[in-house]
Amino acid sequence: MAAEALVPSSAAEAVQLFGDGKDITVFAGGTILMPEIAAGRLKPARTLLLHRSGLDELRIDGDVIRIGATVPVAALVDGSNELLARFAQEIGDREVRAAATVGGNICATAGLGAQRGDLGAPLIALGARVRSDGKGGERTEPVEDFLAGDRSGRLVLEIEVDAPKGAWSAQTLRRRHAHSYSVANVAICSNGDGLRVGVSGIGPAAVRARTVEQSRNAEDVLKDVDPVDDALASAAYRQKMLVVLTQRALDEVGKA
Repeated sequence: MAAEALVPSSAAEAVQLFGDGKDITVFAGGTILMPEIAAGRLKPARTLLLHRSGLDELRIDGDVIRIGATVPVAALVDGSNELLARFAQEIGDREVRAAATVGGNICATAGLGAQRGDLGAPLIALGARVRSDGKGGERTEPVEDFLAGDRSGRLVLEIEVDAPKGAWSAQTLRRRHAHSYSVANVAICSNGDGLRVGVSGIGPAAVRARTVEQSRNAEDVLKDVDPVDDALASAAYRQKMLVVLTQRALDEVGKA
């Protein structure tokens, strides 16, 4: 039986059609979903197609960058936020960046393996917020809280990002293949309130490394994450390299 395609023409209609998210597959850029569908691993019954939903607006509102959920990753590469641009330019290749969306990137996982989206780390370090709707109504929350919660009933509408006010560092490790996701990512921002440390590519979702923020000891990052095995890298390798990347980031921020 063919899947039912839902094509909203506005954000409000997208929220209405999404409902509580039950039995809905959200389709934005398709860079992760299409291979799954083509291989027969995913057979959506109802698909919400967001390409006409109007969620592709990228605008600056004072000191806040507002990124619609379907803004392509490519739009961040030449954007004003240098930390986001640093991570965005490493994602896939030009074709993938043009199709992949920011909302899809932060939500994407690889089954029980590591997160396939790289942007979670810098968004956490920047103190970004996610505005979403669905089960329980509309809400705005820190990106780390959104990722740690049950996202099955939530439709991402927008990401709010404050301009960085201090030093930052971006450390990534990836295989030399244009379409592979990262083995590990660490992003750190420093301002008057201290450090914010974001980690992605290690487990099923990006996390905020609060222990490292307090201790500034790179090895403490392992208290905040649970590295996993997948086809790209072993948990042991991720664990070892994550400490290295975290130390590099701490050193770079400390010298700024």
